[in-house]
Amino acid sequence: MKLDPNNWNLVYNVFSFGLISMLACTVYTLVSQQRVLAKYRNALVMSSMVTFIAGYHYLRIFDSFKHATTDGTVLLDGSQNAFNEAYRYVDWLLTVPLLLVEVVAVLALTASVSRSLIMRLVPASAAMIALGYPGEISDVRGEQILFGVLSTIPFLYILYVLFVELGKSLERQPEGVAKSVANLRLLLIATWGVYPIAYMFNIWGTASQESFVAVQVGYTIADVLAKCVFGLTILKIARMKSMAEGMKDDH
Repeated sequence: MKLDPNNWNLVYNVFSFGLISMLACTVYTLVSQQRVLAKYRNALVMSSMVTFIAGYHYLRIFDSFKHATTDGTVLLDGSQNAFNEAYRYVDWLLTVPLLLVEVVAVLALTASVSRSLIMRLVPASAAMIALGYPGEISDVRGEQILFGVLSTIPFLYILYVLFVELGKSLERQPEGVAKSVANLRLLLIATWGVYPIAYMFNIWGTASQESFVAVQVGYTIADVLAKCVFGLTILKIARMKSMAEGMKDDH
């Protein structure tokens, strides 16, 4: 696919932005460990893992995009030197379950409740990503629609668990935490909502440089919001809970 210089530079710069955002957020959440009580640090560790994993895959995506380009033409034919979209799905397969575990970890629920939520959220998130990938790489519209619908089923189940099951535990949280968690869930929906929109560019539009750019920019912006902004919100909740439990604000 031939990209004009403006579109090529846009994709290149967006990948660069995604990479540095993930790395910066990883460093920030790591150095913020001492700002929360010990029992909330696991949530920050997982947040750091999410952005570190994503940063690594953005490095690979960045590298793949450069090597797949010759005189402005990006190879998308599945050959050895073609742009590799699979890096995103490997990243999501690892990071999306961790994002959901972060939410449970930062609330410090009872062991039985936490285990119950995690045992439902993690398999559902893995199924959502695994079912979406065949549609992403398919050129057959019927298959794209089929796998898009199939991946939506576990997504709806995740929403049910987050809003119904997890919502039951928020009444026992410190003042302000319930609101922050509610905002966190809305952020999750808003950012995850970008993914199917970008996915549909592959279904309803013919392959063009505009659709390719829209998909890559959409996925990257959604990744930054869903991982970096999400992680910073987790840090905010951990700080609020730590201070509610007597930790002094020395920073």
